[in-house]
Amino acid sequence: MYSMMKTSDIFNVLHNAVESKFFGKKISQRAMAEKLGVSMRTYQDWKLGNSQPPAALAVCQLLCELEDDDVLHVIRRIRRELGKSI
Repeated sequence: MYSMMKTSDIFNVLHNAVESKFFGKKISQRAMAEKLGVSMRTYQDWKLGNSQPPAALAVCQLLCELEDDDVLHVIRRIRRELGKSI
């Protein structure tokens, strides 16, 4: 059985990872919300744990079932399907 990581923790880890991609340049919550196509308030609620996007935790749990290389493969496929990268 997995210990449950809060969705808000996942969003904070992902936000920090995206900032790291840009060499530590801070990315505002407003800019991140725009990239995701949601309001800044919605994004803030996700980061604070006040709400969570539908299926977010389930998607993360499914990704955790995969080996690292498989996760990378899935993410690359999703990126291609979306036609953009965040």
